[in-house]
Amino acid sequence: MTEFILASKSPRRKSLLRNLIESFLVVNSDVDEQVSPGETPGEFVIRLAREKALKGGEDLIRNSFQNAFVIGADTIVVDGKEILGKPQDEKDAVRILAQLRGRTHQVLSGIALYNILSGEVQARLVCTEVAMREYTEDEVRDYIASGDPMDKAGAYGIQNRDFNPAPELAGCYANVMGLPLCHLAVLMKDMGIETDSRIAERCQDSIDYQCPVYADILELSE
Repeated sequence: MTEFILASKSPRRKSLLRNLIESFLVVNSDVDEQVSPGETPGEFVIRLAREKALKGGEDLIRNSFQNAFVIGADTIVVDGKEILGKPQDEKDAVRILAQLRGRTHQVLSGIALYNILSGEVQARLVCTEVAMREYTEDEVRDYIASGDPMDKAGAYGIQNRDFNPAPELAGCYANVMGLPLCHLAVLMKDMGIETDSRIAERCQDSIDYQCPVYADILELSE
């Protein structure tokens, strides 16, 4: 039986992945997240996804648990060429949210799938354009006081309905949350893994979002 391993302890990724894979293991896969000299944001996030997948499979190989695929993922917020990580403190969260207010930035995710048996690793880069609304300073203060932005790249959670940072998002919502499921389904199919044909419906139901791009994404696998 094929087993799946998620090399991430992100609660958001675990919740999203259950729409595509019913049963999977979760392992820690901490890697060095420093940008290499000359590395673009896209190259950086793809490299991290690959390294996380490989790191997540290390112990499984030693334990002869080989009939498995390891999923690695990483998500970054990019404003121009600047990568915006998690805020260091509340003051930093104010700075980041002020920088993004009323402007469009990119959320990039790298996803990687590692076949432990064959050693094959394939990866994809996914980009979503996010147009932030003109939120007020009072809204930012209340949002930061809630604690929600402190563990999130770019200092915001797209799924936070109270703050609602980007109400007119036109791309892959799940990507901004941290795991672009339709893209992952395509990657899995490319590596010979059958997936649930209802993935788009299940994803939309779970995040309460009517996705305008899933049909175009899933056509890639046909």
